[in-house]
Amino acid sequence: MPLVLGLGNPGERYARTRHNVAWWVLDLLAERAGAVELERDALHRARLASIAGKSLILLQPLTFMNLSGEALTRWQSQHGSVEGQWLAVSDDVYLPVGALRLRASGSSGGHRGLESLEAACGTREFPRLRIGVGEAAGAAALRSHVLETFSPEEMPVIQEGVRQAADAIEVWLTSGWVSAMNQFNRRVRKEDRET
Repeated sequence: MPLVLGLGNPGERYARTRHNVAWWVLDLLAERAGAVELERDALHRARLASIAGKSLILLQPLTFMNLSGEALTRWQSQHGSVEGQWLAVSDDVYLPVGALRLRASGSSGGHRGLESLEAACGTREFPRLRIGVGEAAGAAALRSHVLETFSPEEMPVIQEGVRQAADAIEVWLTSGWVSAMNQFNRRVRKEDRET
């Protein structure tokens, strides 16, 4: 069964921050499928929802960002390898707010959650969906930037980005990764040209 792993930090303090936008996507997918809330799973150190109607597992690691790979390792030790059947969702400070970038593989780009997943897998060869949260004022401001909330002006844009990210995952499930990349990466590039 395909698995979608959303990167974020646990706790109410981080729930509405830029760094947790991937969790918003998983929450929306769970809501669309009628699973009102993801359930806490101590074994996998994660919040978890199994959505049979969509043949999908949603996994939110309850470790902090830089230890996200632990949840994936625990999942694989219990259920077997997820190679070729999973997707990582993360925030991206190098993309405009709400923009999407889907890739079949790639580097972490310095994202500690993705680095932890790469270490757990022993490879960079896994698909990822990145959601833009806007650039920081500089390298020194990066840590505080990702732990900030979105401005009132940014909220409608990021909410639309979250909706499109959930749509992209549903396209991946029904039509495959290439179709999702073609449809949603093209849409982002077109919108970027218009702004």
